[in-house]
This record gives sequence, structure tokens and C-alpha cells, in this order.
Amino acid sequence: MHDDVLTRLTAALGDAVVTSGPALDAVREDRSGWVSEHPALAVVHAASVDDVQQVLRLANETRTPVVPRGAGTGLAGGALASRGAIVLDLTRMNRILELDDVDELAVVEAGVLNGDLDRAARERGLWYAPDPASRAISSIGGNIATNAGGLLCAKYGVTRESVLGLAVVLADGTLLRTGHRTVKGVTGYDLTALLTGSEGTLGVIVEATVRLRPVVAGETHTVAAAFPDVEAAGVAAAGVAAARIRPALLELIDAVGLGRVAEFLGPDELAGTPIADLAPGETFLLAQTDAGDAAAEADVIARVFAEAGGRVTRSTDAATGERLLGIRRAMHPALASRGKVLIEDVAVPRSRLPQMFRAIAEIGERYGVEIPTLAHAGDGNLHPNFVFEGDDVPDHVWAAADEMFRAAVRLGGTLTGEHGVGLLKRRWLAEELGDASVELQRRIKQVFDPAGLLNPGVMFEPAPGTAR
Repeated sequence: MHDDVLTRLTAALGDAVVTSGPALDAVREDRSGWVSEHPALAVVHAASVDDVQQVLRLANETRTPVVPRGAGTGLAGGALASRGAIVLDLTRMNRILELDDVDELAVVEAGVLNGDLDRAARERGLWYAPDPASRAISSIGGNIATNAGGLLCAKYGVTRESVLGLAVVLADGTLLRTGHRTVKGVTGYDLTALLTGSEGTLGVIVEATVRLRPVVAGETHTVAAAFPDVEAAGVAAAGVAAARIRPALLELIDAVGLGRVAEFLGPDELAGTPIADLAPGETFLLAQTDAGDAAAEADVIARVFAEAGGRVTRSTDAATGERLLGIRRAMHPALASRGKVLIEDVAVPRSRLPQMFRAIAEIGERYGVEIPTLAHAGDGNLHPNFVFEGDDVPDHVWAAADEMFRAAVRLGGTLTGEHGVGLLKRRWLAEELGDASVELQRRIKQVFDPAGLLNPGVMFEPAPGTAR
């Protein structure tokens, strides 16, 4: 059967089909640290919607699993090769098809990189708001498949808020178009929202119509502070929300992470910043405000930070703002310089940030592991990190992560704020959503994908006797 599938794929798509070599190894992993046990049957480098439709028609006819894949920057194991599967690589579908100045939208193929779209939009006085940390290397299709977030979510929303419509190839090869180019549109069920965040389990996103925004005018104000401990910083972050301020970004690095960043950057890079003379236990909180009320908002934030015990630095200088933001951006490179990193992704109500940081500290102490944590404090999204050696995540790290996920849910939060469920978190899905919700979602998948061929095993535990 496999030989027949490969023969027919190659006959239809020629050199776009790869059956051996580095390309097959590359699709066994993403940036989560998870490596698939199984090689792909083949990698198909699709260059058009027709290519995608041909692959899915053949896969449906032969009951061959298909794993849609973008740039491979995922952090939840959501686009990895599985046994006997075709990996459908969309990175060659990388054209910006339209930029509309009046309707403030773009139409793009799934493989367009987030940063490339934003740069093209800025040339027209517009910008694309969703800004995951991987924006320079992650694709729009992958961002939509995981409903990616980023630094600016608290004010400008996650990816779903910027998706107007989609072109999606279904499991049988049918091309479905959803959504509208209009500002408003409520006809029928909102399939665009359903497909956004579906992680390739309902269809293959091949094109998107996305909302652009006018470039924000005026100065950006940056307010940064070092706090005596993470709970004080958490109180300050919650205080910003309580003051009815929505900064463009509000980022927090805990004491463990800040120590690693300081070590990584060195004293010269940190000179003149709030963490130049870092004291034990200190935590870093960074806010930026923009648009017409930026100055007044920065005044309030600086006061809230100071009242919570922060040593405050404030600037309107763009270079200084970028330098301070560079401290936050250095977090993951600093950790990666010390070993492999499991980057986790939980979210809690903003008012519960201090309790969640306390829970993370207690879990780390109980399991004897450091858990350096970065947070998008403006929306309660935390990224606890585990640094380890070797190819596999150690059992005691998974045990600590298990407690951390449950702590987030107990506090009214979620297993994942922006990375998705993928393979890594499917075992905890029912604990957050409940059995009834999971069963309903399985039935929705069955409507879209009756044979269960699309990204098998992602989000939902596989049926007994099947492998992922």
C-alpha cells in the first residue's frame, strides 16, 4: 500500500515529493524538544492549492494520514511526522496575494512569514498586530492553526482577532472558503473562528484574509522596574489592570530567569538598566504604552510600579526602549545556552498571577528543579521553562509540569494560552475541558475528518491500538 501511495504521489507532484534524506528527519521535531519515534512516509512540498488538494484526495482514497506543517516553530509537538503519514509542507506557498489600503486587509498564502507580512504592510502605513516571539521565522498558517499570541496580545488581541477569512482544504480535498472581507459578518456558524486554533485536525489552511491596522502614531513610552520578588511584580502587574490601563505590552521575568539573562548578557549590556546591580530575588517588569494616551498611561504605570516596591526607569527614547525590551528577548537564548529547554505555556486570570508564581516556586522546590518563568503579564499568560540535558524530558520534569498545569486550572486558568495542545498536552485536555466538551469536540472533528486522517493524535489521545 505504501509503495502504491508513493508511486501515485510522485506521478502527480514529481520532485515536490521527498522520500528520504534530511527532509524526513527535519519533520520529526519542532521547537518543543519532542521528537517523533516514526519517520514520515514522505514529505510533500506543496506550492499551490491544487497540490494540497491532490495530496488530500489521494490520502483520503488510500486512507493515508496527513500532517500539515508550516515553518516547524511550534512548541507543543503539533506538526510532527507520524507512522505512515504524509507530511504536507506549506512553506513554498509564501506569496502575499493582496494588500488593500482601504479595507485594511491582506490576503496571504499559508507559508508567508509573520514578520514578512508586517514589513510589507508597514510600507503602506499599516501593520499586522499578532506578534509571537517567533514572528521572524513562523508562518501565518501555523500562527492561525495554533491561534498564536505574543507580546502585544493584551491590547491588540491574539491571532483569532485578526483573521477575517480562510481558505481550507478539507480531508477529502474539497476547498472551503470561510469568513468575510467586511468589518461585520454574522451569517451562519463562525467556521473561521472554529478553524483558527484547530491545529491541523479539521483541515489544511492554505490561504488567509487577515485584518491590518493603521500604524500607531506618536511616541512609545517605556516603563521598566526591578522588584524585590516575583510576588511584588505580580501585584504590580495586577495593579496595572485594576487601574484600567491596557499597555501595548507588559512583560515579566522572574528572579531565576533574570539571573540567567544577566549572566548571559553580561554587565556591559546591562549598564544603565534597572537590573545593572541585580539583588538576589529581584524580578523584572517591563511595560510599553502607545497611541494618543501613551504619556498618561505611562504616568499611572510608573506610579503603580513604585507603589508595589519597584525601582523604576522610564523613557521615550526608542533606542532605550529597544534595549530594555532586549532584556526580555534574551530570556530564551539565555536558557538555551545552558541545555535543552521545555517551554511551557499556562495562563491564569491576571488577578491570580501572584498565586501562580507562588505555586511554580513551590513546585520547583518540591521537585528540586529551577523553573525560570517569563510572563505576558498583561494577559496572565506564563511561560515556565525547564532546562535539562539529554534527548528526552526527564520524568521528574514531567511530574513537575503535571502539577503546574493542574495548579493553573485550579486558579481558573488554562493549560495553554498560545502554544496549543499538540501532542505534549493532550493527556490533560479532559481535566480542563471536561469529558462532555472533549467528546463534543471529537464529534466535530469527525464531521470534518470522518476517517481521522488529519494530524492523528494531535489534541486528542489516539484510540486504543493506534500509534502517533
